Amino acid sequence: MALPPEVCIRGAGIVGRTLALLLARERVRVALVAPPAATDKQDVRAYALNAASKTLLESLRGWPDAPHATPVREMLVHGDEGGRVQFHAARQKVEALAWIVDVPALEQQLTDAVRFQSRIDIVAEPVQAPLTVVCEGRISATRETLGVRYEVTRYPQHAIAARLVADEPHDGAARQWFNDRGEVFALLPMQDKQLALVWSVDQLRAPELLALTADQFNTALHEASHGALGALRMVSDRASWPLQRAIADRWTGRLADGNAWALAGDAAHTVHPLAGQGLNLGLADAAALANVIKDRDYWRSVGDARLLRAYERSRRAEVLAMSLATDGLQQLFAHSADPLPALRNWGMRGFDRTRLIKNWVAKQAMGLA
Repeated sequence: MALPPEVCIRGAGIVGRTLALLLARERVRVALVAPPAATDKQDVRAYALNAASKTLLESLRGWPDAPHATPVREMLVHGDEGGRVQFHAARQKVEALAWIVDVPALEQQLTDAVRFQSRIDIVAEPVQAPLTVVCEGRISATRETLGVRYEVTRYPQHAIAARLVADEPHDGAARQWFNDRGEVFALLPMQDKQLALVWSVDQLRAPELLALTADQFNTALHEASHGALGALRMVSDRASWPLQRAIADRWTGRLADGNAWALAGDAAHTVHPLAGQGLNLGLADAAALANVIKDRDYWRSVGDARLLRAYERSRRAEVLAMSLATDGLQQLFAHSADPLPALRNWGMRGFDRTRLIKNWVAKQAMGLA
């Protein structure tokens, strides 16, 4: 890069690479800090991405090929006492409610796109720039050095992820079961009869499930899914991590040298995965920050405090709303004392019959509101 960078992005995950591509498209010079990636462990993660995220990534040539992005045509959510909520893409007049995307394929697509963008310089160490954007994820060393308070609420739960194959076809349906312990069992459709598992379980139960043999774990999967897709068979390693919701008290500020910084993605916020909105929020951060930089007055620096405050204001409200909504759902099913089970399942059935509210919620989740 002949000229010095205008933006240094710390963190070369999905959000960091997306932001780099968005800025480079607007002729902003970017230094992307990308330490060598670990390749010794199978990545079983899959994300549910909404229509807004799909459109964004397609515009950057960052959307993976069809086998790695499966459309969700239907969503079935089951309560613990007969409550059920159902969403259909056809009734929403959309191609899909969401797409289940294979994380390694998405990361590779973005890596390839970055490689062919001349305004992005891959660097091993942070460099000085008018604006530094921290996209290092929820465990961010840079955020700590900035003195940002990351207000964390830890759930007494761990997520377990794996790839599965089912006896019965999933027909493009995502299925989710809540139980009276606040646990959430989700099966997300992927190519053929494959499924991505995201199972939020009690933190004391997680080690027991991870210690099961493959056959024993398959039996537990069948029980948790109520046999909806026949026998389920694990075809990958199992991954697990603790669940939390968190938000930074400040998303922007000044470094000691007078240059600016901003947070984006999980470095700024995390939410419970039950609604599958974590990465959608992070990609929306990248889009919002790129937009305020693109639309700035010609005489403003990319690190202008007014621009960064506008970015933070535009994102904080949406993130807080989603955080509170997912936390409320988790808390609703975390308690089993009467009359809560009957009330929450009655509420689910009532919600399923209210077309206007259902349509509004669906559009919010799809990023179309």
